[in-house]
Amino acid sequence: MTSVQSQQSKILESQTAAQQRNSNITLGSSLSPTGNSNWSSDSGQFAFGFYPRGDGFAIGIWYARILPQTVVWTANRDDPPLSNDSRLLLSSDGRLILQQQQQGREEPIVAAPQFASSASMLDSGNFVLYDSSSHIIWQSFGNPTDTLLPGQVLSAKDKLISSISKANHSTGKFQLLMQTDGNLVQYPVENARVETAYWASKTVRPGDNVTLHLADNGTLYLLNSTGFNIKILNEGGSFSNNMQYRATIDADGIFRLYSHGLDQNGGWKIEWSSSENKCDPIGLCGPNEYCTSDNQEQDCACLPGFEFIDQGQRSLGCMRNFSANSCLGKNGNVTYYVRELDNIIWEDNPYSILSNTNKFNCREACLRDCNCGAALYNDGKCRKQKLPLRFGRIRLTELETTLIKVSNGSCQTTTGNRESKKEQRVGILIASVAFLTIAIIVLAISGVLIYKYRVKGYKKISNQGSDGSIEDITLQSFTYGDLEKATNGFAEEVGKGAFGTVFKGVLTNSKRVVAIKRLEVEMAQGEREFRNEMKIIGRTHHKNLVRLLGYCHDGTNRLLVYEFMSNGSLANFLFRSERKPRWEERIGIALNVARGILYLHEECETQIIHCDIKPENILMDENQCAKIADFGVSKLLMPNQTRTYTGIRGTRGYVAPEWHRNLPVTVKADVYSYGIMLLEIICCRRSVSMDVPEDEVVLANWVYDCFEASELDKLVQNEEVDMGKLERMVRVGLWCIQDEPSLRPWMKKVVLMLEGTVHIPSPPSPTSFLSLN
Repeated sequence: MTSVQSQQSKILESQTAAQQRNSNITLGSSLSPTGNSNWSSDSGQFAFGFYPRGDGFAIGIWYARILPQTVVWTANRDDPPLSNDSRLLLSSDGRLILQQQQQGREEPIVAAPQFASSASMLDSGNFVLYDSSSHIIWQSFGNPTDTLLPGQVLSAKDKLISSISKANHSTGKFQLLMQTDGNLVQYPVENARVETAYWASKTVRPGDNVTLHLADNGTLYLLNSTGFNIKILNEGGSFSNNMQYRATIDADGIFRLYSHGLDQNGGWKIEWSSSENKCDPIGLCGPNEYCTSDNQEQDCACLPGFEFIDQGQRSLGCMRNFSANSCLGKNGNVTYYVRELDNIIWEDNPYSILSNTNKFNCREACLRDCNCGAALYNDGKCRKQKLPLRFGRIRLTELETTLIKVSNGSCQTTTGNRESKKEQRVGILIASVAFLTIAIIVLAISGVLIYKYRVKGYKKISNQGSDGSIEDITLQSFTYGDLEKATNGFAEEVGKGAFGTVFKGVLTNSKRVVAIKRLEVEMAQGEREFRNEMKIIGRTHHKNLVRLLGYCHDGTNRLLVYEFMSNGSLANFLFRSERKPRWEERIGIALNVARGILYLHEECETQIIHCDIKPENILMDENQCAKIADFGVSKLLMPNQTRTYTGIRGTRGYVAPEWHRNLPVTVKADVYSYGIMLLEIICCRRSVSMDVPEDEVVLANWVYDCFEASELDKLVQNEEVDMGKLERMVRVGLWCIQDEPSLRPWMKKVVLMLEGTVHIPSPPSPTSFLSLN
């Protein structure tokens, strides 16, 4: 500790000693949300305890006399809201602990180095714990969240981290870091590096032990290790001892100094801010979108040809509003044109740079390059970029032009620039003539086919059932004889699962290789309901779902016809393959399966809960692309069918805890199963294994222990992996297998977390997988 810091500590202790007699909190004291909910400072200016958060409560410090409530510190800020049966206790043995009676849990609120003898909520806004000699052993001032108060010090390596919003004090996107080189710098939390710094005090020379201070009169200043004032950040501002001050890094990423009158009238007034442009913070908007601002409010806008991932959370990013697979040109290539955007700056990470060129040549070079999603052009330089583009912000003084490739096919919903509009009109004229010619030919052929169909096909349609429904064009109805012939009498068995046996077959008419599953379980539906379920399943189309091609309902025989997956199951790939899948392959598989589940839960016409997500139900095609099988089949089963527990559908080890508690089962059950499988994908081993040391038998337990101990490298020994991506995947997996369904993320958020689009807070310990699965 430096001499300056030592003096500051002594002054602080002498100030707190004067208050301690009146604001002393003794051992055995407790708080509850519905009873005595807080301990106030001697003057009543500050309070420490429970405050409302969402549909529950949080523990923190706030101004007790100022409305609306202004929180300046939060304990365990990323934990879920607390229930009203929670209890905060300064225990008889000197620990400050949170008791959650409903869950039977007890956890420490602070990491004090020794047991306390008492505590105090001070008039400075500092909550402190004392030892038996009245020395401070822990204080909130030494563990800040997003706010600096008068008398509080931000030392080297300390940081303030923004909240998500004014109402949600969980960890946000931005940080203010007091660096060891003497520079006070603002970064995004997820990408703290030199290139992403968006504000700095420019005091890099003073070296170690520079500290940030806020004086009682509102002066915000930096001291070096000798106690010399090296910079006043709000120099020229108005200073007064008759105001209350706080400095906060706000949810929008800007560091601001606020003042409030001692008479409590009026609201908080901004005295100084690190930036006047609300789009300066890097990371306000997600991938493929850019920040716009009128200096009052900021907003995020998508690139041309893109749409918001979630309209309700516009800052999550944007995705293309067309599918490349359905926008193919004559030669099987996606056709594009270029849209131009001026005065926007991005994270510049080019994979190719063309010098001494013009904008037209830059545009053409990007169009001809399949890897090029966009190009940044400025002053004769063309910097080709892969998507996604990140950290987009409007800068009216910036002369750079963004050239973004947009689909030129029928899937495209946005209009092009001036150069492309003329080409589009010519294309439309040609297409119209061609369409008219084709239409005449189709009408003639249709007339012949309709006549033949009505004469020869009437009997076949009338025999399909009394409900009068006609099968979807994309889903074919087979007779049992058709499929018996296709499989050569069900000769080649390629798999056996929960619902029946799978055989390899070849369709007689098309010579297409297929997988035919003969259902060997009792069906809950009659014929009409079965056909309707087939139609629903048949209308699901996603690249990460195994395609259902047809079915058979012939007496008691019910069979499903799927596309054939030549590389077997993910279980074989992970656990029985001679070659262990590479790390990047496993990342891709995890993300593809998540996207497939997201489609089932939120994007297909009728929501489908799979109920049996596991590696055996993930199949690999010839390109090692992972696809989900057996989706929707659980809806066909009798209510009590299972392989493990009566009334439970799924497979032991992957079944969500709510199945065992007779609680309503939602899509969160699939999230749990996915989480268990994700941990298996990470570690290339089963969720329970007896061939490992005792403390590694249950994979989820072992993963959490390694996460807590910062020893994730143990999970992937002898592999070269990106440790940042490894931690991201582990965090996602641990959130997915939380005991309480409401704590598990929705699949949309799972996908965004895996992609690195959103922040992933530290997950709590899962509790149920060991005892119930």
